[in-house]
Amino acid sequence: MKHTENEQQPSTDLTAIPTGAGVIAPRQITDEMRDSYLDYAMSVIVSRALPDIRDGLKPVHRRILYAMWHMGLKHAAKFRKSAAIVGEVLGKYHPHGDTSVYDAMVRMAQEFSYRHPLVHGQGNFGSLDGDNAAAMRYTEAKLMALAEELLKDIEKNTVNFAPNYDGVHQEPTVLPASFPNLLLNGTVGIAVGMATNIPPHNLGELVDATVHIIEHPDAAVVDLLQFVQGPDFPTGGIIYGKKDLEAAYSTGRGGITVRAETEIVEDKHGFTILVTEIPYQVNKASLVEKIAELVKDKKIEEIRDLRDESSKGKVRVVIELKKDAYPRKVLNNLFKMTQLQETFHFNTLALVDGIQPRVLNLKMMLEEFIKHREVVVKRRTEFDLEKAKNRAHILEGLKKAIDKIDAVIQTIKKSKDRDAAKVNLMQKFRFTEIQSIAILEMRLQNLANLERQKVEDELKEKMAQIRELEAILASRKRMLGIIKDELAEIKKNFANDRRTKVVARGVKDFSIEDLVPNEQVIVMMTKDGYLKRLPPDTFKLQARGGKGVIGLATKEEDEVEFLQSTNTHDDVLFFTNRGRVFQLKAYDIPQASRTSKGQAAINFLQLAPNEKVTALLTLANLSSYKYLVMATEKGLVKKTSIEDFTNVRRSGLIAIRLKDGDNLLWIRPSGGNDDVMLVTAKGQAIRFKEKNARPMGRTAAGVHGIRVKSG
Repeated sequence: MKHTENEQQPSTDLTAIPTGAGVIAPRQITDEMRDSYLDYAMSVIVSRALPDIRDGLKPVHRRILYAMWHMGLKHAAKFRKSAAIVGEVLGKYHPHGDTSVYDAMVRMAQEFSYRHPLVHGQGNFGSLDGDNAAAMRYTEAKLMALAEELLKDIEKNTVNFAPNYDGVHQEPTVLPASFPNLLLNGTVGIAVGMATNIPPHNLGELVDATVHIIEHPDAAVVDLLQFVQGPDFPTGGIIYGKKDLEAAYSTGRGGITVRAETEIVEDKHGFTILVTEIPYQVNKASLVEKIAELVKDKKIEEIRDLRDESSKGKVRVVIELKKDAYPRKVLNNLFKMTQLQETFHFNTLALVDGIQPRVLNLKMMLEEFIKHREVVVKRRTEFDLEKAKNRAHILEGLKKAIDKIDAVIQTIKKSKDRDAAKVNLMQKFRFTEIQSIAILEMRLQNLANLERQKVEDELKEKMAQIRELEAILASRKRMLGIIKDELAEIKKNFANDRRTKVVARGVKDFSIEDLVPNEQVIVMMTKDGYLKRLPPDTFKLQARGGKGVIGLATKEEDEVEFLQSTNTHDDVLFFTNRGRVFQLKAYDIPQASRTSKGQAAINFLQLAPNEKVTALLTLANLSSYKYLVMATEKGLVKKTSIEDFTNVRRSGLIAIRLKDGDNLLWIRPSGGNDDVMLVTAKGQAIRFKEKNARPMGRTAAGVHGIRVKSG
């Protein structure tokens, strides 16, 4: 579209416009959008989504704990309504919705969310099945004893305070935190362009690792892993793969596999799988629903019944199996298809110094905690020293006044009023203002001999305390010793046993063989292609004259063609008339009763129309042989090394290349020095040394073994 000369062009002049209230400075919208979005992003990162490495808390959690501490809701106090706590947090510290505050408080009270809950909740605070907590007007709460260790000494100027959102109150920018809370309870957070996911850990292990760093500052992450075995989830479970753990702790990023704690029990009705612990953050109701769906969709057919028998604080999911099911194989499928197996992704991103988001490894996280504790102990010691010096100063004045008590009383009596008495004491006896005020407030009872002794004893005590505090401030080693002692005390009072087991090898190192017992079986196949597996004790030993037992209920005109004894872990080879070969593990062949006919082979092998199995061999039984000798309907023979058949893909391989109208009918193993004999239907025969037929590859067609005339 063209502009005419008279049309007004958009102005690009960005000169400032003065107004009565200041200056309006126009700027490009792209600059404004960029700066505004950066401000928003930094606000989310620093003030909402990411935890502080020092106390392991996001602002909302810190404000909740500080508000409860301020309200006097310590672990020994009475419970207060959650609504009162949420109101206190909203009114003084957190200018957001009440839902965000209550949800954060609920999570801090859930035993299945926090390894060591920081809030002691009374009432319905939700469940593993994803049920929400009751409304805040129905529930009550107070601090846990361990949470008080996060706030301990906060009144001793140990941390910085900042004005709240309206400038009326002060709130702490970080808590003193006597233990590494970020690693203890973990956290999840999604900021702008970054996210954090830190798992919970065992308190005793974290304390031991922190003490080790204090004693051995050059220790590597691998050295710390002798103390920190891995995450310790409140819901238990089993972690697989120490290599994955090592990688995650060394880099701050990585995935680990967590499985449910399961047990297989057997009773007269068959096998039952009991699930007693589930992976962290898995919704139990959804898990049970998923298993039921798999059974309904016939993806897992061996499950007979499914029940959730869990009670408060105790998981128990019962999975009853059908009689012919392999419990280990069913369990393996459940691990594959449901949340009974989950991957937890580490991303140890946290705010360093309260402003800088960084991904830290295990050692760096503990070092940052130690740094924070050093600052807290130093500031606490300085506070106590200042207080002790002030008290000693007053005591020195009181002692001096008691020693000259008559002259002091005379001076006070002669003074016009309190202020004059204070000035006169300062001028005549050289007391400071603080000492003068203390003398004027002194009671007459303090003149008794015992009270005088008390002042002298307290002064001695304060002077000793001052020397001790000054010695601590002068020595970093003493400070680190105090940190170690306080950690040891917390471990003694609050640590408990691990709930999550750690298995050295990873899940990928497992195969189905690990889950299916290796036992002797009989594989049976009929001419019509029905296949089944039986335990050998199905056919018990009989005395002379025994009438035998039925081994298989076949259809009319069908008969057993192949019967092999093997083990469940062994490979079974199926050769077809089309010259192809398929491979199955013996445990993949369904176990059936003695009298059943089994299942059609087409369910397991990708057979073409009119393709039939003409030979069945097990690789375990071929271990003493070197070659397979094949013969076709038209008299061709071929010798191929057994090693060519050790890895057969699921869709099959070519065993021999056949000409039109020919069929592969016979396969026999050979040792390399045998004789081969071919006999025709009309009684013609040939015998030759096996060595005369050279070994050929799988796809070769073979050579003439015997000339077969028509008919």
